[in-house]
Amino acid sequence: MGDARKARCTPRVVSVFTDVARVVRAAALADSELDADPLDVSQVVSGDPEVRVLALHDSADLAVGVWQHSAGVSTDVEADEIFVVLSGRATVEVLDGPTLEIGPGDVGLLPAGARTTWTVHETLRKIYVVRP
Repeated sequence: MGDARKARCTPRVVSVFTDVARVVRAAALADSELDADPLDVSQVVSGDPEVRVLALHDSADLAVGVWQHSAGVSTDVEADEIFVVLSGRATVEVLDGPTLEIGPGDVGLLPAGARTTWTVHETLRKIYVVRP
């Protein structure tokens, strides 16, 4: 493989995730193991959705964690994000974009600045990777 191609394929190490090898059984975590992250009242469209989060890595250039949203409808302005749904179901409407039906095993990508409406049908838990 040429040096230029190798450079494109080799990830740039920006920050260290952890100093200890570990496994986080994210799908099996009790709700109480995630920190409450209340929505701003202006984001709640209907219901009484509760958001919880467990930050696994947080640096200036990358955030990784477990995010959970109970049944209800809320809005958000997205960061540059990729996520994997662990459990639950939701419909994510992207203003001037597609409507995403997401459930367990789905991988979603959201561009920075996207205005979204999350209709969570069953408590949704996902692993997120965000570039702030």
